[in-house]
Amino acid sequence: MFVNSINPTLFQIGIFEIRFYGIVYALGLLLLYWFLHKKKDEINITENQMDNIFILIAAGMIIGARLAHFLFSGASYFANFIKDPLEFFRIWNGGMSFFGGLALGLLLPLIYMKKNRIKWLRVADVVSLPLAFTLIFGRIANYINSEFVGTITNVKWCVIYTKVDSFCRHPYQIYAAISHLVLFGILLLLYKNRSKLKIKDGTIFFSFIALYGLFRFITDFFRLDTQYFGLIVGQYTSIIVFIIGLIALKKIQSKKEKKKISLMG
Repeated sequence: MFVNSINPTLFQIGIFEIRFYGIVYALGLLLLYWFLHKKKDEINITENQMDNIFILIAAGMIIGARLAHFLFSGASYFANFIKDPLEFFRIWNGGMSFFGGLALGLLLPLIYMKKNRIKWLRVADVVSLPLAFTLIFGRIANYINSEFVGTITNVKWCVIYTKVDSFCRHPYQIYAAISHLVLFGILLLLYKNRSKLKIKDGTIFFSFIALYGLFRFITDFFRLDTQYFGLIVGQYTSIIVFIIGLIALKKIQSKKEKKKISLMG
């Protein structure tokens, strides 16, 4: 048994406060910018285009993640937002929906890249790596914040979240962090061997989508949340995301096979 009584605030000076959660997302955005900058020639974009894509991804992820959190995390969260709308901007307090962030974080730059005839799948492949890496530490930040706790259990590694209650629970956030570490490892292997394996644009991104959906579906069995017909909302969304990823990967593979046939003909 472990006890989680970690103070989520790293340090505070007056009303100015730095939290672990905010640091994770700040470093995640810096990592995303650095990786885009490093790969901008490879994905054939200019410095200005890179800056615009980064801004749209960052804005879309934050706005989408916060909106989805307040809209779909339960009536109490929505009531808190109505009572204090400024809470929307306090991302250091936690509460970021991955699926909401993914949807808007993809849509905004996609519109821009389509308009400027940028190969968006190539950009998406590059973005997948820093995103998957940041998710690992995002879940650890969830653990520090004592949010998204697990179901009650008596396993030897169960955790008491003193800010929540006195029950011993599955450390869901740690399970999720481990799954993201595995996900990042798979994506990194694909990316490093993309030339050898002749991987098509979009394969890494949609592998990320499919595998995230699969791993999230599995780990969410240990997450405390309202169930509908035996599953929580996140699991139903994970199924949809997993299927979308598989269909996209199948289409990419089909295009590859058709190209081979046409060349042989």
